[in-house]
Amino acid sequence: MSDVAPEPSGAEPEVRAVAGVLRGTREAGVAVFRGIPFAEPPVGPLRFAAPRPVRGWSGVRAARSFGPPPPQGGHFGMDALAQDVAGDDWLTVNVWSPEPGPGAGLPVMVWIQGGAYTIGMSGLPEYDGGRLAREGGVVVVTFNYRVGLEGFGQIEGAAANRGLLDQVAALEWVRDNVRAFGGDPDRVMVFGQSAGAGSVAALLAMPSASGLFGRAIAQSVQGTFFSPELAADIASVCAAELGLRPTVADLSTVDPVRLSAAGDAVGAKSLQWARRWGQVAHRSITFSPVVEGDALPRTPWQALADGAGRGIGLLVGHTRDEQRLLTALDGLLGEVTRELAETALHVFGPGPDGARRYRDGFPEAGPDELHELVQSDFLFRMPSLHLAQAQTAAGGRAHVYELTWPAPGMGGVLGACHGLDVPLVFGNLDRGQPAALIGEGPSPEAEGLSARMRAAWTAFAASGDPGWPAYDTGQRLVRLFDTRPAVTAYPEETSRRIWQDHTFPVLPLIGS
Repeated sequence: MSDVAPEPSGAEPEVRAVAGVLRGTREAGVAVFRGIPFAEPPVGPLRFAAPRPVRGWSGVRAARSFGPPPPQGGHFGMDALAQDVAGDDWLTVNVWSPEPGPGAGLPVMVWIQGGAYTIGMSGLPEYDGGRLAREGGVVVVTFNYRVGLEGFGQIEGAAANRGLLDQVAALEWVRDNVRAFGGDPDRVMVFGQSAGAGSVAALLAMPSASGLFGRAIAQSVQGTFFSPELAADIASVCAAELGLRPTVADLSTVDPVRLSAAGDAVGAKSLQWARRWGQVAHRSITFSPVVEGDALPRTPWQALADGAGRGIGLLVGHTRDEQRLLTALDGLLGEVTRELAETALHVFGPGPDGARRYRDGFPEAGPDELHELVQSDFLFRMPSLHLAQAQTAAGGRAHVYELTWPAPGMGGVLGACHGLDVPLVFGNLDRGQPAALIGEGPSPEAEGLSARMRAAWTAFAASGDPGWPAYDTGQRLVRLFDTRPAVTAYPEETSRRIWQDHTFPVLPLIGS
């Protein structure tokens, strides 16, 4: 899945990791190691179990190719991509380093990809860490974690939140191994987008992740966290698609492809269960982290308000027009009726008078704008802002940003939409699916904006200072990323006021 040609074999770098010696490639001056196992394959007797430490090997292990992705949902053809790479070694890491070796002591950026906890693989070209590593002087790490029913289904007899436990195991691998790749294990930063940002938020609340990273960037935090009862009910419906119960005994012999397909089938008709599953049924969100009291004892907002992240530097933000791409994918761009907008306001607005507060707050907005605003706020914008507010309320430090630059690609109708930040942060403006948002032949404007975002992200990884003041509840200063950079008061003030008393609780099972 890489489109960067390796340099001649004589330049192949080798490192000695804890489990054995690895031989990678050198690409555009950066040492690259792909497909390194950080845990045993979670199949057979280990299926639906917490990740187990990987066994070592003798000799030199080639680390030139990405490992096989975990089983995927079918969105954007990800299931077919996953099946293109055979094998069950789903849990692997990839490393880009400008200076491998134990003496370099470079900052480390560990990426957690998004995908609604249903899809996601680290081998996609948009997540190539070469440019960040080369130009930013950092070690970049990406990895796979289990998604869908394999990673987040609440299955009887299985460890909960297996996808999050995979992330903790990957961070433990970084702690134990990154020095050999030129990284400083005491300067590890996690960063992620969408469900990856929700994962970053979850890690801030997980006792088992404590001490594994000192800084975190959360880009467009997905704000859905399930109760065990809701997650178990969804898993039960998914298992019933196959005529089975949601137990390890029933599901452990089911082909992972069939299991992913069952999750897709339920997601496609989730409105049938709206009276039981509430808001997530309206968004076809079938998997999310489960606040089960053990691995994840509290929501991230509760945890940060209680001081869990006080010693961790946090940078968090969102795009201005989060929902617009998702509306376009649903075929509703410019087609939202007043009835559809009213439904969205009543389903997703906070509290019993949320719909009225949106109408009063945005009196000139038509159905399209109201539909977009309330869903952007519910799923991404307000969860992100509230994470920063919880951090600062407990005496911690948070920096906030908003991406306001409108995407020029795809006809220029998508604004500063969900996912636009990914190519800008990695600098991969001409490859991978999100690059379509940038348009053909990245403009000097896009290159300049990407350079500023990459500089801020790598500076934060290195020093904890992205280049603008920390957020506080007085001035509420945020960095706007656009053609011309600016620092100003948080611009979505009307939405902030509408949501100011909302607590982002655990999402319950409404009825049986």
